[in-house]
Amino acid sequence: MNKKEVMEIKRRFKKESCTFTRMCGCYVDAEKNKVVNFGQTFLNLEDEEFYKYLEIAKKVLSGNIGNNLLTLDIPLEEESAGGRQQFLMGLRESKLKNDDLMDRFYDMVIDSYDYAGNYLILVFHDAYDVMTKTTDNNKLDESEEVYEYLLCAICPVSLSKPGLGYRADENRIGPRIRDWVVGVPDTGFVFPAFNDRSTDIHSLLFYTRDTKEPHSEFMEYGLGCGTKRTATEQKNLFSHIVKHALGDDDENSNEVLLDLQQKMSDYIEEQEVLVDEETGVILEGEELEKLMADTGISDDAASSIKEAYTENFSSQLPEVAHLIDPKSLEANARIREEEELRAQVEELKQQVALHQASGEDDSDIDDGIKTYDVVLRVKPEKVSQIQSRMIDGQKCLVIPMDENEHAAVNGVNTTV
Repeated sequence: MNKKEVMEIKRRFKKESCTFTRMCGCYVDAEKNKVVNFGQTFLNLEDEEFYKYLEIAKKVLSGNIGNNLLTLDIPLEEESAGGRQQFLMGLRESKLKNDDLMDRFYDMVIDSYDYAGNYLILVFHDAYDVMTKTTDNNKLDESEEVYEYLLCAICPVSLSKPGLGYRADENRIGPRIRDWVVGVPDTGFVFPAFNDRSTDIHSLLFYTRDTKEPHSEFMEYGLGCGTKRTATEQKNLFSHIVKHALGDDDENSNEVLLDLQQKMSDYIEEQEVLVDEETGVILEGEELEKLMADTGISDDAASSIKEAYTENFSSQLPEVAHLIDPKSLEANARIREEEELRAQVEELKQQVALHQASGEDDSDIDDGIKTYDVVLRVKPEKVSQIQSRMIDGQKCLVIPMDENEHAAVNGVNTTV
């Protein structure tokens, strides 16, 4: 499922457009006991409950495609009689009204979901009349298909924090009564997937809140799908492969990794015009080898990186964007800009010092400090006061000025 398809379903999770027919749930304790089961018509819920449950359902369709939201293919063996797909199809067709099937589903989750604590399993049933979009993408024709699906959310349940509160029965301030609170979903899924704005019974959409350590055991043993790495897992694995091949020098390996990621970022810009927006730019082993050739990576290390990359990503090659840490690149670029600016300041100071020592007119100093479209000229006595600082996250040149001093901007005098 792509972002548009996810948003098309999620936009309907509002009071006026929600069509959930039924919701069922099971509260499981830390010993994996089913404490309580329940099921009810969703639209009959009181407003307070209605909106709380709706928020939980929305969370299962939140986050980034490829990181929090993963499309998982269902293997052929799970589509035969007794497979996970057939079971989920039966659960969908029952519209969550078959208690035996619901019990089997809860057991399936409990047996495959590795969580040390209490949690709530929620399942929603919905039927969406898919309207066919016209060529102008604004007007809608009559419905051609009903997309009937299940949405499951697994939510941790934890004790509220201890604290003080007003105890009305005793008319005093005392210890607050702690109770069990349902949290936002940790894991969830939507079956079948809504691919190309149509029902796709051969895949499902998996949700994980934790992109570093998703519940891959639930993907494999609960849903019967093979495990799939999130973008965060791919990035961390790639970083580990590169650093391991480069050795124990952390500082050097970090610099080389950043250099390689910058080249990968440039590669994305070059290739984006040639690929489908939804597919993204995929990194083949041969392309990775070419990118490494322009860095300080030795031939042996590059060979080791390519081999490990091919082995670890053999089942599915990642998008290049998933292997890049944009925050690190941004921070590194900012550091380099600051260093360049400091170098320019030092160069100007040295230039002024040479002119003063030679007795030449300081007006002969060539260009002063250049930063993009700005050329800065200062009097020699001011050079030593120039500083480079970060102010509110913005790189700035700071020049102290007295009350009566003037600055000229594009030839216009300005009183400070």
